[in-house]
Amino acid sequence: MNQVGILYHPKIERAKTFGSELVEFLDKRGVPSWLCSAWDEDEAKARVAGSSLVLSIGGDGTILRAVRAIVPHLIPVVGINFGHLGFMTELNIETALNRLPDLLNGGGWVEQRAMLQAEIVSTGVVMHGLNDVFVGRRGSVRLVRVETRIDGELLTTYRADGVIVATATGSTGYSLAADGPILHPQARELVLKPVCPHFCFDKTLILPSDSVVVLKAMTTHEAVFSLDGQVEFPLQDGDEVKVSVSPYVARFLRIQPKNYFYASIEAKLRGARV
Repeated sequence: MNQVGILYHPKIERAKTFGSELVEFLDKRGVPSWLCSAWDEDEAKARVAGSSLVLSIGGDGTILRAVRAIVPHLIPVVGINFGHLGFMTELNIETALNRLPDLLNGGGWVEQRAMLQAEIVSTGVVMHGLNDVFVGRRGSVRLVRVETRIDGELLTTYRADGVIVATATGSTGYSLAADGPILHPQARELVLKPVCPHFCFDKTLILPSDSVVVLKAMTTHEAVFSLDGQVEFPLQDGDEVKVSVSPYVARFLRIQPKNYFYASIEAKLRGARV
């Protein structure tokens, strides 16, 4: 290991403390490390180059921030769960210190997951995220219209709270809450899901990985672009967002069996219902 980055959820005090414990744990094994709040993505981006591994201490939201900070580097992430469901996390606080030596010594396998590339056309701003893109209403309870084109062809103009474009990873997030399907985490297809559509086309579409989706906000009130539910930009009437599969991938270092997903998804969703 060249060095290990440690990103922690700053609002979970135990996560920050555990991050410091990991620094000491790694130092005793001769592995250099750095520690940073996952919410300070600019600082994380500045420090991530040259790292062999990033440890994410928190929940799935912390992992989303870690993955965005890593782009464009191909650095694997290990999630240590301090959150609720932990769909993407690999370890928990009870097992982390026992399992990390094996991972540091080259154990485990790397799971690759598709990411999204999103461009706000009017500004030229391009971003990459792991979960989803949302275009829709912001503060008002009024519906917005979202003209939706796929590979240049008009699909429909939704009258809805908004439209989600999700990766397989994001299919267990906001899209699932909106009654969307679950994709295997290594699938590269896209999920196109309207949120609360009103008297319009209401079906979910699964799109090929080479699809380009353009979402055009058509509204007389507030609309918003959201990436991973964490990065937001206001949209004006006529603003377009172009969404496609990113050229970058998220890499997760796993110690579970390669077929872990099927048992874990049932267990996590059952736990969520308790």
